[in-house]
Amino acid sequence: MIDPDGYRPNVGIVLLRDDGRLFWARRINRDGWQFPQGGMRSDETPLEAMYRELQEETGLFPEHVEVLAATPGWLRYRLPRRYLRRNERPVCIGQKQVWFLLRFLGEERHLRLDANEKPEFDIWRWVDFWYPAQNVVTFKRQVYERALRQFAPTVESACHLRLEGPSVGLCATLTVLAEAG
Repeated sequence: MIDPDGYRPNVGIVLLRDDGRLFWARRINRDGWQFPQGGMRSDETPLEAMYRELQEETGLFPEHVEVLAATPGWLRYRLPRRYLRRNERPVCIGQKQVWFLLRFLGEERHLRLDANEKPEFDIWRWVDFWYPAQNVVTFKRQVYERALRQFAPTVESACHLRLEGPSVGLCATLTVLAEAG
């Protein structure tokens, strides 16, 4: 499903522990690490897609999480030219995502990367809040930072902590990338 502008509707999931750390997973057979995410089906709402993707990619069910927040609209990123599949119609130029912030209520034994017959991830770990925005593949960094900035006040309140903002270097990198467009 590609929208008229060439973006594939998608959901992103930020899974939060009570200590403010986030679930971070490595794509199977790849070096890239990311948050769980996935495409929406034409008959799904973003919330329904989020729960489906959560179960497929982490093995977690709705009883293992609490929805704390969602981005109010779509956050978009463009794919680098080398990832465009120009022989497919319509051409997908990127993804538009609704992001969800979930509090992890389960136990670590509930996390099952092999819950799906085609696992997305092979290993995972808990990382500091801003770590993903600085370490995800470059073309997703701006979306990750925007989602985390939107969720930071909720995380501070829910976890009773103060988050330091991302490094100045990250902001400078994002400015350069935005200008290169």
